[in-house]
Amino acid sequence: QVQLVESGGGLVQPGGSLILSCVASGTIVRIYSSGWYRQAPGKQRELVASLASDGTTNYADSVKDRFTISINNFEHTVYLRMTSLKPEDTAVYYCNVECTVAATGGLHEENVWGQGTQVTVSS
Repeated sequence: QVQLVESGGGLVQPGGSLILSCVASGTIVRIYSSGWYRQAPGKQRELVASLASDGTTNYADSVKDRFTISINNFEHTVYLRMTSLKPEDTAVYYCNVECTVAATGGLHEENVWGQGTQVTVSS
């Protein structure tokens, strides 16, 4: 079973930067797509950034040119680099991956969510 552990969240002043990390553990053969989502209090969870297996990235309009998603597939780690942070970026950030996993019966795909990491942008 694959598990995700996110880290890197915290309190940062407006205009500051953070790098979120999402480490996947388990018998992972390959992460073929990944994404970062966020949920602010009283709001629905929204997609922030995604990375497809062909390297295509997609960003929410509100974070374009400020956030960058990347992956190190050797270390099974997904990153979200966030710059020029704004108070409206405050939310719990969740990592999601789709991956191929090796199990006793062979290979199968899993869709896994992390537990979330809090990002607070405030002066």
